[in-house]
Amino acid sequence: MICLENVAKTYRTGKGDVKALDDINLRIEKGQFAVICGPSGSGKTTLLMTIGGMLRPTSGTVSIEQKNLYAMSSRARAKFRAENIGFVFQMFYLVPYLNVVENVVLAAGPNRKSQIANRKWLHELIERFGLTGRNYHKPSELSSGEQQRTAIARALLNRPRILLADEPTGNLDPDNASIVLGYMADFHRQGGTVILATHGPAAQQLADRIIHLRNGSITN
Repeated sequence: MICLENVAKTYRTGKGDVKALDDINLRIEKGQFAVICGPSGSGKTTLLMTIGGMLRPTSGTVSIEQKNLYAMSSRARAKFRAENIGFVFQMFYLVPYLNVVENVVLAAGPNRKSQIANRKWLHELIERFGLTGRNYHKPSELSSGEQQRTAIARALLNRPRILLADEPTGNLDPDNASIVLGYMADFHRQGGTVILATHGPAAQQLADRIIHLRNGSITN
């Protein structure tokens, strides 16, 4: 389903080039729960963003269901990403002046018809993630766990087939981390593909595949 061939990413800095990804060849099948493990600076975030169509590689190809992401126009790639991929980040990235419902609805984009079609699903997500009663609270009025649950609801609003998560439990206490991982396991059990980057061990227990990354290279 997801195929990377000879993918490399080099950042140019004032102190010289930094190779974040080095000749990555990787295939992730539909419905897998893959965990990318590695220390900070190993290239995990760069790899996720490249898979998700958000960061063009310096060389190589990234394909999802035989569609070359970076051969698409920027507009076509953004549309494909919105329809197929959900993103969850460590830092939540909620808009501070919007409430829970408004933050989740952001995923629908400017398409009003899409927002209306998703209304019932929106309220189902709010209830599923234990946010009923917090609908109109802004991020500053939520706990870290509630903020991350809001972010996951946003990621799932468009019913993606793929969920990409970058250290999603990094800012959570153990109890909330367990809850968040449980939601991702549910998504996987329902047939979704999960790719989760972490340097911690907890998520590995849920994975049916573990990918070790070091210095931009897969080591297993």
